[in-house]
Amino acid sequence: MGENGSKPLLWLWAGILLAILNTLIFNINMSDRPIGASTAFPYFSGLLAGLTDADYMKDIVRSGSWELYFLCGALIGSFLSSLISRDFKIQLIPERWRDVKGGSAAKRVFWAFLGGFLLLFGARLADGCTSGHILSGGMQLAVSSLVFGAVAIITFLITGKVFYRR
Repeated sequence: MGENGSKPLLWLWAGILLAILNTLIFNINMSDRPIGASTAFPYFSGLLAGLTDADYMKDIVRSGSWELYFLCGALIGSFLSSLISRDFKIQLIPERWRDVKGGSAAKRVFWAFLGGFLLLFGARLADGCTSGHILSGGMQLAVSSLVFGAVAIITFLITGKVFYRR
């Protein structure tokens, strides 16, 4: 049950919908791209810095611009979903964080920024993020994505165990 008493989507339906989305997006008549997000950040940063003529920007312009639209759609979709389900609320410190790490906003912002930076740095090193490798590449049974997914899940478990230790 959700916080407002709503019933969560059955995992099977979520999986079927994700498979349909992945099939449509990867189709050569649609975007011909895997689901992904991390290239949008260097692409957007390059646009802000005026580096549109840089060699790396030329390499990522197709995937970066598409992923920027994809992320905007995810942001808008999640916002609308939270409004419809009446779960929307603005909070700097989630309850689980407050229980384990306390109520310091500066500490929360620092760790959130560091975590986001490391996640994005790792995604660039792996040439893809969790969305691209786990969701899209995993569904296509790409060996690199399956290895990435296994390493990411093990790393998530170890990090969570260490970070949330009381």
